[in-house]
Amino acid sequence: MTYLLAIDQGTTSSRAMLFREDLSVAAQAQQEVPQHFPASGWVEHDPEDIWATTLATCRAAMEKGGVTAREIAAIGISNQRETTVVWERASGKAIHRAIVWQDRRTADVCARLQADGHEPLIATRTGLIADPYFSGTKIAWILDAVPGARARAERGELLFGTVDCYLLWRLTGGAVHATDATNASRTLLFDIYAGAWDDDLLRLLRVPRAMLPRVRDCAAEFGTTLPDLLGGPIAVRGIAGDQQAATVGQACFAPGMMKSTYGTGCFALLNTGTTAVASKNKLLTTIAYQLNGVRTYALEGSIFVAGSAVQWLRDGLHLIKTAHDSDDLAPTADTTQSVYLVPAFVGLGAPYWNPRVRGAMFGLTRNTGPAEFAQAALESVCYQTHDLWTAMRADWPDAVTQNAALRVDGGMAVSDWTMQRLADILNVTVDRPVIPETTALGAAYLAGLASGICPPPAEFAARWQLDRRFTPAMDEETRARKLEGWARAVKGLLASEGESVFKRSEDRFA
Repeated sequence: MTYLLAIDQGTTSSRAMLFREDLSVAAQAQQEVPQHFPASGWVEHDPEDIWATTLATCRAAMEKGGVTAREIAAIGISNQRETTVVWERASGKAIHRAIVWQDRRTADVCARLQADGHEPLIATRTGLIADPYFSGTKIAWILDAVPGARARAERGELLFGTVDCYLLWRLTGGAVHATDATNASRTLLFDIYAGAWDDDLLRLLRVPRAMLPRVRDCAAEFGTTLPDLLGGPIAVRGIAGDQQAATVGQACFAPGMMKSTYGTGCFALLNTGTTAVASKNKLLTTIAYQLNGVRTYALEGSIFVAGSAVQWLRDGLHLIKTAHDSDDLAPTADTTQSVYLVPAFVGLGAPYWNPRVRGAMFGLTRNTGPAEFAQAALESVCYQTHDLWTAMRADWPDAVTQNAALRVDGGMAVSDWTMQRLADILNVTVDRPVIPETTALGAAYLAGLASGICPPPAEFAARWQLDRRFTPAMDEETRARKLEGWARAVKGLLASEGESVFKRSEDRFA
């Protein structure tokens, strides 16, 4: 039996999964990654924690599966995207904690880029917008914040990487500094049309080219692990950012297919094929995957808070003891109350892109309790997904007639109540696969594809298996009332910050 080892390094945990050559799960292990919040809107990870938990889970999964390095054909890596690490070329030591994708510390820098008229250049080269979500301004912040770092970077002494790149460097003992096209496309520095780092953007964001990794296909020869790490050398042959890996794992290879992953945040990708669709509704144009040098594009909508809203109920408000408790509470909520949570804990993502607003609850009464809070938290994910769904179909009307179902995955997708409510709010079919951890599955598939073990995409897609299908059951009047209430809540939040963003978005979705 030949195996594939998938590394799924996420925001809150590191996971390793062993897959058999038929892509069934043989074993897995998971460890939490400590979070650091040094200031309001700042989120950091210690790169050593990322590395230690990744290595530990790989070893644990191999031990559970009774598998040796010799039996593993390849490793595939998926990772939390945009999270930024800068380390010393000579030692591999990070010069600062990793700045996480959720971090908002460069909001002022992004506002200046917008005010100075640079956003059209950024959009036409990268498909992105000037937002602290992405890696470019994080790199510049670290170089300015750490004494002497900028000069060292100019001399070629420092390296930048997203988490995949950092892990690859550590796994290969510093022999390989490389990333894949999907992660490169999330940096604000990569021309997604030319498939290369862009000198104009490097100058604009003040990032030395010497820091940047080489960019390869998602399925490629990335390097070989040091023998002493996992009991023998193992080839690394697959890399993709977590949301793109999930797109692959969900077999969304046909234009018009859409998946939505519900983890710490929520990320929806709509495959647009070899056509890069420029969004008029503040969505992102990104690389879905790159195979054999051919780039497939997607429209993406990013929601910063999904599963972390449930974590807030548990850890912040102490209303529940486990995440599963929210599923039990939500159905018991008082139907006469209309409570809305706009979970802008770190600002709002697509289609509003406002990093300055903060979360709020609307519609509270004296009778509002834990059940209503739980329902509002779960429903907030559905409403935000509706905003993305509407914007995507406005940007690319062809998608409406091609693939109407939404494929879902991630931790929140196991909640039957939430997925049913999602189908109700969107008024579309929601399909959940047999293997919910599609991010790891996608990473394993890419590694297996490069190894000659896994079949081509069309055959892999034919093997996709449905676990449960959720069909809309809410009447139109109730749906419209709920969506109208959500729109008022978002409008109220943005108005409280003196913003006019909502007016544009409200007109767009009217």
